[in-house]
This record gives sequence, C-alpha cells and structure tokens, in this order.
Amino acid sequence: MKLSIPDADTLWDGLPPARRHELRLRVGPEHLDEMNHVNNTVYLVWCEQVARAHAERLGLGTDALRALGAVPVARQHIITYHRPALLGDRVRVRTALTVHAGLRSVRAYTVDRVNGGDPPQRGLRLAECQTEWVWVDPDTGRPRRTPAAVIERFGFASQPQFPARL
Repeated sequence: MKLSIPDADTLWDGLPPARRHELRLRVGPEHLDEMNHVNNTVYLVWCEQVARAHAERLGLGTDALRALGAVPVARQHIITYHRPALLGDRVRVRTALTVHAGLRSVRAYTVDRVNGGDPPQRGLRLAECQTEWVWVDPDTGRPRRTPAAVIERFGFASQPQFPARL
C-alpha cells in the first residue's frame, strides 16, 4: 500500500533547503545486473545514500543522532520503477522530508536520468520511492519521539506536522 504522501517533485520547490537534498552520480558497471541495466536493489541503495548525505550535511549523521538518543530505522520502502538506467547514464537522486509526526518521518525520493537530450530540469523519471522511518532509542531499539534538535535542524516547525493520513 503506497503512503498517501506527495512525492518529492510536488514539494521540492516549496520546501526549505533543510528538508531536501540531491545527489548526482553516473551509472557504473558495479550497478548493473545480468540484464545490463541498473539492478532494482541499487535504486534503494541510492535512496539511502542521498538520505545519509542529507543528514550528514545538516550535522545529523549516525554518531550525532546516537548522541541525541534517537536514530531512524526503516519501517517500509515503496519503490515504483518506470524505466531502467543503463551504463554511463547520469542520474539525479532527490530526497525530500515530507512528513514528521512524533515517532515517524517520511521521505520521498525521485530518481531521474539527466543525460544530454533528456527534458531539461526534470530529466527522465526512472523511479520514485517513499520510506517511512521510525525513530528508536539506539541502545534499546524501542520507539522514541524524535528529539527537538532533529526536528528543528531538518526544517520542521517546532510542532510536529501531521499529515491528513499516514
């Protein structure tokens, strides 16, 4: 079941920079499967890479989060694949933190090919992903409310933002 949260494109321009991040990469041989296109699991790896880079950019890498007493763990990933990426393709991976509600956060991701000749600015959509993250105590693994410092640094208002339906 897909979470009823807007995708990263819908929100991208309207979100503060603290709530979004982008990586660019080139498809290498290590990303390919026996069909000579990017393996479906690589898209998830890219989504996790952009999420980690986003957190690290804001000073919220794993060590910093552990020190604050809460780390996010994935509860659910939903990926929709549209077309394959091939060797040498230039790829843009974007993430946007779309929702924060107490124990949970949702990230939306888009993966676009941005080769010369692809539609300018948008690129050619390869995949979309959403991940629901649950915040837990790093020592006990038990659910824990997100620390206020994390909420603020990721650009959310001081009060959690509740979606119409999560």
